[in-house]
Amino acid sequence: MPSVNESAPGTFSFPVRVYYEDTDTAGVVYYAGYLRFLERGRTERLRALGVGQFRLAQEAGIVFAVRSLNIEYLKPARLDDALAVLTELTFCGRAQITLKQWIERGGEALVDATVRIACLNANTLKPAALPAGIRRKMGGT
Repeated sequence: MPSVNESAPGTFSFPVRVYYEDTDTAGVVYYAGYLRFLERGRTERLRALGVGQFRLAQEAGIVFAVRSLNIEYLKPARLDDALAVLTELTFCGRAQITLKQWIERGGEALVDATVRIACLNANTLKPAALPAGIRRKMGGT
């Protein structure tokens, strides 16, 4: 299991290695592959706070869904590259979370994204409040 760390106050870093399955025939990461890397970064940030998504769904009846994503592809990543997926919370409301995420290789930015996450009731898939304790852990009010 890769290690995770806080690279700067409020910024969570998760290491990712580019595998063959992530690339096209030229050995370049396929554009949709970056979405999986960003998802892993978000999931591991939550896990580091003690918030597992399966447990959250089972115990609090809350699931997350990407509401919107704005992404800029700056430079390509290639087979075997060691990347860092960085995640920073920019807003944590009652039923919505906004994150700034970016992917770096050796400190060089490759991808820049802003992701809005909706908190939903696991059964109805309608907006639901994130439990206050979890909102506080994430840095919200």
